[in-house]
Amino acid sequence: MAENTNVPVQPDASMEVVDKVTGFWQQNSKNILIGLTVIIVVAGGIVGYKYLVAEPKEKSANDAIFRAQQYFQQDSLALALNGDATNPGFLKIMDKYSGTKAANLAHFYAGAIYLKQGDFANAEKHLKDFSTSSLQISARAKSLLADTYAEQGKKEEAAKLYREAAAIFEKDEFNSAEYLFRSGYLYESLGKNKEAIESYKLIKEKYPRSERGFEVDKYLARLGEL
Repeated sequence: MAENTNVPVQPDASMEVVDKVTGFWQQNSKNILIGLTVIIVVAGGIVGYKYLVAEPKEKSANDAIFRAQQYFQQDSLALALNGDATNPGFLKIMDKYSGTKAANLAHFYAGAIYLKQGDFANAEKHLKDFSTSSLQISARAKSLLADTYAEQGKKEEAAKLYREAAAIFEKDEFNSAEYLFRSGYLYESLGKNKEAIESYKLIKEKYPRSERGFEVDKYLARLGEL
C-alpha cells in the first residue's frame, strides 16, 4: 500500500499579512479617508493662506508703511503716527495689518515718536511690542526703551537696559560705548558706584578709541578708580 505523502499546506505568511491589512482597511477605511481628507484640507488651507492671504497682506502692509516712514524721516511725527487723508500712519498700520512685518516695525517707529513727544508710557508700550532678529536694530530698540525708563524715573531699570543694549551688537563702537556711559552715569547718580565703575571700565577696555573712551578716565577718577 502506498504511503500517504500528502503534507498539510502551511498558510503563506505573506497572505496572512495581506488578509490582515485587507481586514484592517475594510474595518477602518472610512476613518482613514476622513483623516486623509482632513490632512489635505489643512495642508491646502495653509498653502492657500500663505499665497492668497499672508503674502498679499505683507505686500499691502509694506506699501502702506512707505509713506509713514517718509513722514518720519522728514520729522513730520504727527503725520507719521496718524497718517493723512490718503495714507495710514503707524498706528493704523499696526492695527490693519496686524501680524505682518510692517506692523511689527510700526511699533518701533511709534515708540520712537512717542518718546520724542514726551509720551513715555506709550513709548514704553510700543517698544516692548517690537521684536527683531537684527542685532543693530535690537540694540537701538532696547536703548530707546531704556530712555523711556530713565525719563519716567526708573533709573536702575534704565541703567540695566543700557548695559544690555551695549552687549547686543558690540561691533558698533560708537553706540555701545554711549549705552555703557549712560548706564554708568545713571548708576553713579543712584550712588551705585560699583556698578558705575563696571560700566565705565567696559568703555575703557572695549572702546578706548571712541569719544566716550577718550573721556571716561575722568569719570573713573572721581569714583576713585584710575
